[in-house]
Amino acid sequence: MTSKEKVAALREEMQKNNIDAFIIYSADPHMSEYLPSEWQERAWLSGFTGSAGFVVVTKDKAGLWTDGRYFTQAPTELEGSGIDLFKDGMEGTPNYIDWMISEIPAGGKVGVNALATSHANWEMLFEKLHSKNITLVDCPLLKEVWKERGEVSNNPIYVHPVERAGKSVNDKLAAIRQKMEEQEVTVHIISSLDDVAWTLNLRGSDVESNPVFLGYIIITKNDAFLFTDLDKMNVDARKQMTDSWIKMMPYEEFYRHLSSIRNEKVLISPNSNQSIFEALKIGNQFVKAAIPGNLMKAQKNETELEGFRKVMVRDGVAMVKFLYWLTQNAGKHSMNEYSIGQKLKSFRAEGENFVGESFGSIIGYKKNGAVIHYSAKSEGSNEVTNDASILVDSGGQYLEGTTDITRTLALGAVSEEFKINSTLVLQGMIRLSMVKFPKGTKGVQLDTIARLPLWMNGKDYQHGTGHGVGSFMNVHEGPQNIRKDLNPQELLVGMVCSNEPGFYVEGEYGIRHENLIAVKEFETTGSGTFYEFETLTFCPFFKDTIVKEILSVEEIQWLNDYHRTCEEKIAPHLEGEVKDWFLELVQPL
Repeated sequence: MTSKEKVAALREEMQKNNIDAFIIYSADPHMSEYLPSEWQERAWLSGFTGSAGFVVVTKDKAGLWTDGRYFTQAPTELEGSGIDLFKDGMEGTPNYIDWMISEIPAGGKVGVNALATSHANWEMLFEKLHSKNITLVDCPLLKEVWKERGEVSNNPIYVHPVERAGKSVNDKLAAIRQKMEEQEVTVHIISSLDDVAWTLNLRGSDVESNPVFLGYIIITKNDAFLFTDLDKMNVDARKQMTDSWIKMMPYEEFYRHLSSIRNEKVLISPNSNQSIFEALKIGNQFVKAAIPGNLMKAQKNETELEGFRKVMVRDGVAMVKFLYWLTQNAGKHSMNEYSIGQKLKSFRAEGENFVGESFGSIIGYKKNGAVIHYSAKSEGSNEVTNDASILVDSGGQYLEGTTDITRTLALGAVSEEFKINSTLVLQGMIRLSMVKFPKGTKGVQLDTIARLPLWMNGKDYQHGTGHGVGSFMNVHEGPQNIRKDLNPQELLVGMVCSNEPGFYVEGEYGIRHENLIAVKEFETTGSGTFYEFETLTFCPFFKDTIVKEILSVEEIQWLNDYHRTCEEKIAPHLEGEVKDWFLELVQPL
């Protein structure tokens, strides 16, 4: 079926159920960013494969709302689907709820799948629709339309040992119960997959590139329950649960168990799916708040930070070997964007404890570099030669930590404009790397620092500057970030973030430079405690696209010091021509 035929089939189901509009969020029952194959409903229906965005279908119209990362990608993937693109966050783009209200009659009905809809979204939808006499109903129509879904994985669930986690399961449960006591709650529900895995020091591979498994946790004052596919738990995982006094129950028993909970005060994230709230709403009181383990997970302990430091050397060695291979072979041997990504993966796979990629590599040559989350396909991928720039955004999952790095380089002649823009982006990255900031600072307050060199030249980029990164966990992790949005979460010691400003010229090229950084204490003065960033990533930048005159003395010193550190960390692991090439690359600017 084409996307157009799928939408037509959905409309038939809408008509049978008297539904005037149906919303397909990019979500699963755990509100994951990256979804198990069987829950990729929006991608299946629309053909749009980005990690963010949702579709609204009415009786005669359909629209996809997505953010600036996908404004270039989405039109191509939506072509012929009959689904219009709505650029979320741009002036003139209607709010999707307001758009629905304008398209359906008073007294109409809007359907969603409550399992794949957060409670926060449900509440907002309900209030706005109810005010216009429009009903919101739980109606999982795509179950009838998309019948040949992917199979649930049978990959094992295994232990992430305390030697790498830095904190035992019992210690984590004790800390969570302490927060429960402070909030005077008696039951706590954990439904987000990375929080489930972190709490129990377990890992899996039910979601591509994310070492997580499908599961829920219920914690009470005296008991804890894990709901998952018990057949997938290996012997050590079962033993760890038994030793931690955690009762193991089948995944499909979770909602049945919820229905037995009565007269309790339940701590639950408003981002949990609506079906959980429906199962608990009779006889229980909700405390809707961020789950305590989420913030604990974000503040990496010293064991986890040391794991990051170790894998960054390993990853840096793989990147240097890859970059040498790429620069020496582009234009001489046949290669394309997809094959380059596979080659990069093979270099990482040579490293100790490599598990897989932390996300699908973004290899954008020439104009594809301007597609912020570009994904080259195995068939029809663009040929890469040596006459333009290439953007390489990639990362690895290792047993000790997670990496995410972007380097943009010239494989051939590039314009002076490109070099200037590349330098401005690098300047923003360096400035954020150098900043000192007082305790209590939020990511939004630092976002400007990375953008300022571009802003001073009338330029900007349509994505965040930084996201949280997990410890052998999801490459995108909250609650912190560094972006324009007003996120109230302050940056705390131990938080790991990306530092990745960019600039994109649609149809020509894209530039992004990215390192990972960790929050650490700097000093305490009469004005209070100040923090700084430790740069975790070790991989040089290419000086042939840097306009030295743009950088300040301090910025040049930072870059030279950074390259000296890269040399200290990486050179001992290189030899021969690769080492000679690398040593030239890290010479002072």
